[in-house]
Amino acid sequence: MATLKYSRQREAIKEFLAGTKEHPTADTVYMHVREEFPRISLGTVYRNLNLLADIGEITKITTPDGGDRFDAVTNPHYHVICTSCGRVIDLEMEPLDSIDKLAEKCFDGCIDHHTALFYGTCRDCMKKNTK
Repeated sequence: MATLKYSRQREAIKEFLAGTKEHPTADTVYMHVREEFPRISLGTVYRNLNLLADIGEITKITTPDGGDRFDAVTNPHYHVICTSCGRVIDLEMEPLDSIDKLAEKCFDGCIDHHTALFYGTCRDCMKKNTK
């Protein structure tokens, strides 16, 4: 694979993601990166996010509502989607590596990895609902 040419815009995207615990959409990344690079286009942000995800420098989280979210954390981990506010939150638990072996027993092929999204109500939304 050819080496990737350095891009200040791409670096700004990575820095923004590394500095947040949220899992922003491309639009949110665009709004923040645009503060530093006013002439950057939304298409450039989308292309760079997808490129960074393809080469494993960030994680792309595809949500059922069709909106991709992005995460600077690339080690295997799970996420919870709040069914009330839509936030995507890191789930602090060990990855279930054994599930790959279990799935492979039921699959005529080789399982490389898995992803899982959990659904629930976040603490903030639970507090709002009890007021």
